[in-house]
Amino acid sequence: MIIDDSATTDPKFGCPPGQRDIEGLLDAGVILVNKPRGPSSHQLTAWAREMLGIKRLGHGGTLDPFATGLLTMLCGRATRLTDIVLTGDKRYVAVLRFGREVEGSEINSVVDTLTGEIYNVPPLESAVKIQVRTRKIHEMKIIDIDSESNIIVLSISCNAGTYIRTFARDVGLLLGTSCELIELHRDNTGTFNQSNACSMQQLTDAVFLWREHDDDRALRRLIAPVESILTHLPRIVIKDGATAAVSHGAVLTRPGIISIEDSIEKGSVVVLESMKGEAVAIAETNISATKIASLEYGEVARPKVVLMPSGTYPQTWSKE
Repeated sequence: MIIDDSATTDPKFGCPPGQRDIEGLLDAGVILVNKPRGPSSHQLTAWAREMLGIKRLGHGGTLDPFATGLLTMLCGRATRLTDIVLTGDKRYVAVLRFGREVEGSEINSVVDTLTGEIYNVPPLESAVKIQVRTRKIHEMKIIDIDSESNIIVLSISCNAGTYIRTFARDVGLLLGTSCELIELHRDNTGTFNQSNACSMQQLTDAVFLWREHDDDRALRRLIAPVESILTHLPRIVIKDGATAAVSHGAVLTRPGIISIEDSIEKGSVVVLESMKGEAVAIAETNISATKIASLEYGEVARPKVVLMPSGTYPQTWSKE
């Protein structure tokens, strides 16, 4: 829904996300690493933090040391979005070994039983408090069956925080036999898949070229702007003046809006976006999109997480 089609943006301030320099990406960027078997998620993040020479580098969605696959690393101000990364859906490829020969028809029956909302208790190996909670299995598919070795490969799409080791134990209980999770690979996390990922060796090589040869081209290809995490959220595009105000923590008011997605309701979590496509803040709306067109003034959304540094755009309001 277009609210004001006459607004323009000053090219002297801000920058489209795809045009940020390496310093801007390290200040608010995302690195997707294909974690190898062996090191923990914390160890990989610590190595990357030391290599890049930045103080703030976190990760979202821990993988056990024996597991492989997608690990999301958040640079600088992107660490403020850890909760969003942690709550994104995941997809795994799990290799299960059974204590007896298992037929495909038996597995299909278990798949039907365990698809949907299930109880999922963290295993003893987990670092979190052990308590009963529910998680949702969106979809399960049999990829391969090796009847000679009693091994089955499953693809599992599920809520974040689903413990696949616990899931494997439950499969065994339903089939009346032991079930061991012998391999686990995460091939999708939130909006990212394996095509977005790099190895730690590729990251090391890219950092070497940047530091030793002043060539940041490879590293720029491996760091996505922070906006890449937020593509699933509805957005409100705001004017330069509103961008400056929101970056200081101010609420968004009706005159600052350029456009708003029709689907936005009262209480929606949205991205407040500049005219150049920059994520200014994550906010919660206090009015629906359908009611905004009839307003002239008033508060529309209140920031929950401010992402843009204050001063990126000049203030247009009086300090008095």
